[in-house]
Amino acid sequence: MQPLRQLELTLRVLADRERCVFAAADLAAAVPDCGQLAVLLSRATKAGLLRRVCKGIYLYPVPDYPSGNLLCHAAARLRAGSFNYLSLESVLSDAGVISQVPMNWISLMSSGRSHVVDCGDYGHIEFVHTVQHPDDVAGELVYDPESRLWRASVRQAIRDMKATRRSLDLVNEEVLHGLV
Repeated sequence: MQPLRQLELTLRVLADRERCVFAAADLAAAVPDCGQLAVLLSRATKAGLLRRVCKGIYLYPVPDYPSGNLLCHAAARLRAGSFNYLSLESVLSDAGVISQVPMNWISLMSSGRSHVVDCGDYGHIEFVHTVQHPDDVAGELVYDPESRLWRASVRQAIRDMKATRRSLDLVNEEVLHGLV
């Protein structure tokens, strides 16, 4: 069977609304005999079977996929082996502590290196390095099943803003004191 066809059949069977964002390594397991994975993924993208989100991350388009979480799902796959959590402006904006909403941009604290990942039309994922250990912040994190990431409390997001020397000019102090 042709590798592209094998990939398509595997994705039809395995992918669903909850599991449709894949790392290239995930897709390699679907076609173990394919020696040219990069070529196969390029062909799958050109054929419309997959959409490239960013380097190494692909979306298998399924009906009713909550595309608002795509950057979060991609971030979870990109740094699956690192300690990551949503924080900074992303959390503060969601809580209404800052008035500006980051459009197509999410910010995460990560045990990995700092880096901004360009996801083309989908937006950007910003990883900001932290030396904090999970035990140090466990009480300030909750798991968000929608985003498939840990999410910092407002208190932790403010701490992270200060630790990373981010501007606090947009922080609404009244709203902040009501939440912390």
